Amino acid sequence: MKARLKFTKMGSMRFIGHLDVMRYFQKAFRRAGIQVSYSKGFSPHQIMSFASPLGLGLSSEGEYLDLSLDEEIPKEEFLQRVNTQMNEEISVTDFLYLEEESKSSMAVLAACDYLVYLKPEWSLKPEWTSFFSEEEKRRNAVERFMKKERVEILKKTKRSEKLMDIREYIYLLSEAEEDTGSLQADFTDAGYEPLLFMQLTAGSVVNIKPELVLEAVCMDEGEEYESAAFQIHRLEMYGDLNMKKGEVHTWKSDPVCELVPLSEYGKVVKLSNGIKFRY
Repeated sequence: MKARLKFTKMGSMRFIGHLDVMRYFQKAFRRAGIQVSYSKGFSPHQIMSFASPLGLGLSSEGEYLDLSLDEEIPKEEFLQRVNTQMNEEISVTDFLYLEEESKSSMAVLAACDYLVYLKPEWSLKPEWTSFFSEEEKRRNAVERFMKKERVEILKKTKRSEKLMDIREYIYLLSEAEEDTGSLQADFTDAGYEPLLFMQLTAGSVVNIKPELVLEAVCMDEGEEYESAAFQIHRLEMYGDLNMKKGEVHTWKSDPVCELVPLSEYGKVVKLSNGIKFRY
């Protein structure tokens, strides 16, 4: 049976690469006695896939992992058994069963939410001055940026680089609110200053990284983008109910994107008279 879990990645664990995180979960499942299904063949491995590997150094409270199970486990029991085997900087916060015909979270991923923080060591640097450090200048910069019809940026891939207009794929860009995200208090207590909230297109067709948007905003303000100054924190991932293979629906397309958190996309809802699939 198919299942999906949501987990956090914080602290020093944000410097652990994707393959090590995958091995970390494989070992945690074995220690917890979770009966994960294995592939067939000469080199069997646990059947699992991640929605979108997190970049090195980024933190998150909205990571997703799909897996196949050989047994049905109640949600609370699954969370308790797995989290007992977890480092405190990675914890599973949600668990749900999926329709057997549902696509993987990687296949349906359409957008992500991010918070951008200014690191405490940079806010104390007297030699570093930026519009990000002043609330009014930051607000004016964001307003000017979001009024633009085009935002052209040099997007680099493993094979090439090209000039791309990313404006349509920036759904939201605003100043960060104080109550955004369940882990924001952890950051602010450590001296991180919340700056921006972003909602960006994500997925296999078009994937806009928050670093690209920060670089574009800095370029507009005539500043050099200092990547080391910012902590990027992923809040949530979404699927698009109107998604079709090979297409990207935005707020301007027809039909527009209809975003649903991956914790709800494909979820099985059990009713008194049987099972109903929500999406």
